[in-house]
Amino acid sequence: MIYWAPLFHFYQPPTQTTSVLMRVSNEAYRPLLEVIAEFPHARATVNICGVLTEMLSQCGYSDILAKLRHLAEKGQVEFTGSAMYHPILPLIPTEEVERQIKLNYITNRSVLGEAYAPRGFFPPELCYSKAIVDPVIESRHEWIILSGVACSGPWPLDVIYQAGHEESKIATFFRDDILSNKISFRDIDGESFIEHLRRLRKSEGDIYVITAMDAETFGHHIQHWDKLFLSPVFETLEPRQDGDRTLHEQKLLADQHRKLFQFESKEGDKQIRMVTISQLLELFPRGATIEPLPSSWSTSVDDIKAGNYYPLWKDRSNVIHQLQWEHLEITIDVARRAVDLADNDSSRSFARIARSTLDAALHSCQFWWASKKPMWDVNMVYRGLNLQREVLLNAYKAISTSNCSPSIKKECYYKVVAARHIFDQITDKLYTD
Repeated sequence: MIYWAPLFHFYQPPTQTTSVLMRVSNEAYRPLLEVIAEFPHARATVNICGVLTEMLSQCGYSDILAKLRHLAEKGQVEFTGSAMYHPILPLIPTEEVERQIKLNYITNRSVLGEAYAPRGFFPPELCYSKAIVDPVIESRHEWIILSGVACSGPWPLDVIYQAGHEESKIATFFRDDILSNKISFRDIDGESFIEHLRRLRKSEGDIYVITAMDAETFGHHIQHWDKLFLSPVFETLEPRQDGDRTLHEQKLLADQHRKLFQFESKEGDKQIRMVTISQLLELFPRGATIEPLPSSWSTSVDDIKAGNYYPLWKDRSNVIHQLQWEHLEITIDVARRAVDLADNDSSRSFARIARSTLDAALHSCQFWWASKKPMWDVNMVYRGLNLQREVLLNAYKAISTSNCSPSIKKECYYKVVAARHIFDQITDKLYTD
């Protein structure tokens, strides 16, 4: 048997506009969930970051959350844990990693209820370093999903590697980067996808394959890709009986298959079964403990060799990236000082605002849109930078209204001045680049 475990990643940044959220919801989220619901035997692992569940709830898109919850209660979907505001976990302090994981769980549990019971963990952008393993394990996740390029051993098809150390290990899965990217960039059709899975099986033994893609791929990035790719594939793997369809539906389906893929799927494919990633834990044995390579799902082998592990978020040759992270480091430092120094009602109020705003200010998109590979959006970069400025404003107000010494206030103010200078440097580049 070939076990295929598809993962869909739902995410929008805290700086996203309501108009874009509406488009993505209509073009991708609702159609994707409808396709999964249409096929009772379909299985999927879903990561949805707390920032998005919060946005969907606040914007009146509770039907999407209800559909997700219903699919999870039926056993068609399982949820993963992640980080609340989708930060690049290897690049932020461990304390912030722990906080983001906790916030994500609290938010999703409050919105999705008991259906949200994650066994696995999805690091944003599949960004990995050894430093994130302990926080993931300590938050009681049983497995973690990484990019295929992170795999440092022979490619696993019938065994599950582990990461960590002797005292504490975690099952470690790797997505098939090549196959996932073929789907994400419309470089494969349904028939070729099925044949690809079949070819991976060299003997009679069982194997597994994991694909992981943005949920927005299906309808937003690629128009109608949910219907053009997922529906025929789901139908092929787990077909419904013709007796369950009207004659008109049968004819439309047959015409669609002939037009798009020129292959028959009425009998289904008995060699391939869809599963959630957690189900793989019961199907395959544990293998060796390995040390995955620091990477992301946008990192190449050459990037790893060059030590440029997260090129779309902190590229060594990208001046704006370097300035953004320098600004963020100051922001984190001043915000933490504010929380520690606040000692009266006024200062504590400002410190609370700084602390909560810092959570959102860590989001990854501000760096992604500054990567120029080829992503470049001055507005998304500027919105992220302004979130950081809001943190600094409230953090310094907390410090200045506290009863700490004048020397500490002066020291913190100098850091704010330094951040202002960096802000101006970034803004100049947004105007001129």
